[in-house]
Amino acid sequence: MTKWIMLACAILSEVTGSMSLKAAIDHPGWYAVTAVGFVVAFICLSQVLRLGMPLGVAYGIWGATGVALTAAASAVVFAEPITGTMLAGIALIIVGVLTVELGSQHAANKSRVSG
Repeated sequence: MTKWIMLACAILSEVTGSMSLKAAIDHPGWYAVTAVGFVVAFICLSQVLRLGMPLGVAYGIWGATGVALTAAASAVVFAEPITGTMLAGIALIIVGVLTVELGSQHAANKSRVSG
């Protein structure tokens, strides 16, 4: 369970960093929050890997969830539009990540049976 909590922290930190980067365009003080957000995100992601989550799964979930949350947050905070095409793209990313996760689980189960 700890690896999932760390992954959630990595995602939220990355989204915070991305949102702060946009805010820093008009208010440069936000660059500090951007830097901290990305550093914390990478530290948390490295811990997720240390705890045994496969790289493809961790990075896929981190990236896909980060894209979806950043798009949603930027629509709310910065009034950026979200189009149907964008929503379809986000859905495709999520389906792709789920497919990678299922493939990873299948590979792990197969190696347990043969090993």
